[in-house]
Amino acid sequence: MIEIKAKLVRADSSIYATGENVECLIEFIHKAGSNDNNENNDRIENLAWATVQLHCYRKTSYNVATQDKVSELTDLIGKTALDAVTQTPGDVIVDTKPKILFCDLRLKPGETKTYFFNELIPRDGPPTFRGHDIRYFYKITIATQRVKSKVQTLTLPIRVLPIPIIARPDDLHCTEDTNDELAPTNPFLEKREISELEISWHNLKNITSRRAPKFYRISNKHGFVGRFCLFKPCYKLGEDIVGSVDFTNSKVRCVQFSVKLQSQEISLRNNTSTSGDCTDTSSVNSLDLASIASGTAVDNLHKSATSASARHKEVEEPVGKITTYSTSHEVCYAMLQTQIILPIPLTVTPTFRTDLVELKWRLHFQFVTSTMLDFGQPNPESGELKAPAEIPVETMIWNLPITLYAANPLQIYSPSQTQCLIIK
Repeated sequence: MIEIKAKLVRADSSIYATGENVECLIEFIHKAGSNDNNENNDRIENLAWATVQLHCYRKTSYNVATQDKVSELTDLIGKTALDAVTQTPGDVIVDTKPKILFCDLRLKPGETKTYFFNELIPRDGPPTFRGHDIRYFYKITIATQRVKSKVQTLTLPIRVLPIPIIARPDDLHCTEDTNDELAPTNPFLEKREISELEISWHNLKNITSRRAPKFYRISNKHGFVGRFCLFKPCYKLGEDIVGSVDFTNSKVRCVQFSVKLQSQEISLRNNTSTSGDCTDTSSVNSLDLASIASGTAVDNLHKSATSASARHKEVEEPVGKITTYSTSHEVCYAMLQTQIILPIPLTVTPTFRTDLVELKWRLHFQFVTSTMLDFGQPNPESGELKAPAEIPVETMIWNLPITLYAANPLQIYSPSQTQCLIIK
């Protein structure tokens, strides 16, 4: 009896970024059972071959034509790990070249053989994603076979986060820290070359740490409601989305509002939105929002889909399927200023786009406004204000797009599990 164990070298996190190297330790152990006779205990176990490779699967409800792939090791071992996992639900869209661990392995009772597997995750591959109509998931597949026996496979799942690809890395030399360049150089030390992945991490750090406050004027047909400030439009997983709302000099009072962090799964094969997706934007015409910076300038880059210019577009952008992850609710009838804090979960997928699906993120606002500015009638006996029995209100909806990027995989705690397979 042979037991196969596979575990990632990175024990504290089974999460990797595109362009990183995934490392795995694979053990082949000859275990002799206590109930076996002496002849079976002394028998040498023999495995014909074993290969390892990385696969990315796609499972979708769309009608997608699949292409048959032929592995390069077919002539060598007759059947590869890719051929052995064809029963796995989904299509193989990314597969690395199979690596042969051994051929004709003989194990004595109690003997253990350990092999090291190292593979680069392709930069152009999709991230791990579990959507409504499509799923992407990665697995390390270990395949082995005894002589005149069927192929046995062991899979080790991993999570992959997308890192933006830098088109021209030479233009981003300024992203490096200049402290080392200003220090005295040692002519006897070789200058370390910076990899493309390191340049991408530097660029991603600069994008998500740069503060660029944007101000948005909130108003409806009755007048000015308030002003919303978002400190930056790009965030990493695990960060908090912080914004402030100012109701000073408002002509229409905001009774309460709610903010939701939502993802939009947009199918690129069919851009027509369903009737259920349009329910959230039915009252979009009741809101007139325009971004202002320094009082007059309009921010065209982050203009909301409910602004005046956006409503006059001939073609409406698809809404897709909406998923809500966090919500912030605030009762602000008597407030002049307030703030919102929305945490971004570490388990979600950042913004990405493939040939079948596009994942976007947005802040979904719902404002409940009223033209009643007074707080009620004062009580002549006690002098206290008596709240009105009824308040006429109107609801406004606003969707503000944001961008989510991947965090450092080492900052996300996700311990890797040891996968085992027993061959009798």
